[in-house]
Amino acid sequence: MIRKPALAVVGATGAVGAVMLQILSQHADIWGEIRLLASPRSAGRKLAVRGEECEVVALSEEALDDVDVALFLVPAEVSAQWVPIAAAKGAVVVDNSAAFRMDPDVSLVVPEVNPHAARVRPRGILASPHCTTLAMIPAVGALHAEFGLRELVVSSYQAVSGAGREAVAVLRAQLSLVAGTELGTGPGDVRRAVSDDLGPFHAPLALNVVPWSGVLEDGGWSSEELGLRAETRKILGLPGLRVAATFVRVPVITTHSLAVHARFEGEVTVERAHEILATSPGVVLYDNPAAGDFPTPADVVGTDPTWVGRVRRSPDDPCALDLFVCGDNLRKGAALNSAQIAEAVAAEIGPGLGSA
Repeated sequence: MIRKPALAVVGATGAVGAVMLQILSQHADIWGEIRLLASPRSAGRKLAVRGEECEVVALSEEALDDVDVALFLVPAEVSAQWVPIAAAKGAVVVDNSAAFRMDPDVSLVVPEVNPHAARVRPRGILASPHCTTLAMIPAVGALHAEFGLRELVVSSYQAVSGAGREAVAVLRAQLSLVAGTELGTGPGDVRRAVSDDLGPFHAPLALNVVPWSGVLEDGGWSSEELGLRAETRKILGLPGLRVAATFVRVPVITTHSLAVHARFEGEVTVERAHEILATSPGVVLYDNPAAGDFPTPADVVGTDPTWVGRVRRSPDDPCALDLFVCGDNLRKGAALNSAQIAEAVAAEIGPGLGSA
């Protein structure tokens, strides 16, 4: 009997880990043992996967023995320490953090856009992009394959779950403070109401938007804005692509949205763009403004695809398209893309595992 590959899920008790366990239970059962790993404080917890209770084990070198594929759904500092250990033990690692995304020896993979990259892993490591990049890139990648992308200008509307569970709790607390009030009508009244309860945000988020996500980099850019630029270039193989991004945190729990201005090598039409997007894997075209049909985070949350609407040709540039996209930052933006990469690796290495 052919042995199915063994999978380790590192960070199984986190927000992304919870979504990953759902996906593993919903997708085809291609795995043998699924080992759930987390920090020592979470060891001993029981979590359901594939309809069975599985005990969480503390992350250690021994816990990574005899693993064929390891999914890392943990902060970058944890990945930086443990991913090389897992790879040295023979596992193919799929890392969801920023630790290895820009390493020249680590492919940055989006299966709908550059599936071939999953086979290039000299260090035994593959990286999954940032959740904002993943909300956009299936659609932009499909248009690039047809029209040849030259420039991107992006404004991203960031859901708070991208900043972790604490951020979600802070937003909910702020919303409870302002609900049923007349706040938001005078300068500083919302800030006074929420007091110091800002959490990871630089300003109140209830009844507000905050034009910042990430840490400060040179020139006033944020790390996440520059990250989208670098990741898009790497995924599409366009090192000179012109990209400018502005990230804005909005009072949405889950699902990032982006307004995208994309300029191409030649003239484009909405009709052809619609044809491409409607037939592209991982993309749903939902674009009929006359009927009020366009994606919003409240409608897209909990779904897998990138949703695209408001597709327009620029009135001043026949080579440019403007569009609005939404993508669940915990599903395709994190767990799903990592699971898809792992499944591609399993399909590649599975026949060589031998018998059990």
